[in-house]
Amino acid sequence: MAFSNSMAVLSVLLVAVPVAAFVLDWPDNLAPMIAAEICKQVECGRGACKFDMNEPLTFTCECEPNWKRTFDGDDDLKFLPCVIPNCTLDYNCQPAPPSVPKKEVPHNLSAFDPCYWSYCGEGNCVRNSTYNYAPICECKSGSSNLLNVTAFPCYNECTLQPDCASLGIKVANSNSRTGSGNDSSQATSFLPGKFLLMAIVTVSVGMILRK
Repeated sequence: MAFSNSMAVLSVLLVAVPVAAFVLDWPDNLAPMIAAEICKQVECGRGACKFDMNEPLTFTCECEPNWKRTFDGDDDLKFLPCVIPNCTLDYNCQPAPPSVPKKEVPHNLSAFDPCYWSYCGEGNCVRNSTYNYAPICECKSGSSNLLNVTAFPCYNECTLQPDCASLGIKVANSNSRTGSGNDSSQATSFLPGKFLLMAIVTVSVGMILRK
């Protein structure tokens, strides 16, 4: 077991060291162009991508008012998309979804699994067939993705109370529309393709070396 763990750490290091070196060698005059390119590939849900070289993944998601990255409002996970609404959720009409476990950055290959980070409510996280590193929330019968976007958690409509309508969420007996109809800022909850791999490797190695 110790040998397999060592090999996993070594594999991460072999991939991440050249990636980290590439990131650190970015010329200053390329920063605006790199920032624009990175944020094109980042999905922040109901938030905005902000390029920040001081952050482990070089970006943060700045949430719109009344949207959170996690249920407990954990500001340490600034790379997560803003998909949790700050409104009333009443589970009396159905079984409550599983509680959200406290998660830390893993020191093994679990860091490469996008579903490790995702919260899907009344659904299950599955791999996206288009992007290997972009998960989707597959809803159980009777529930649907918030805002009809697969990156968002699944809820039963009866769970969403009237105050959620002010966030553009369709609730029971409400004519509120589910957003602007432009899903360019609400597509997938993680970076597509190789950029996510690069980012996760970099932050994983940082956590390993800090130990």
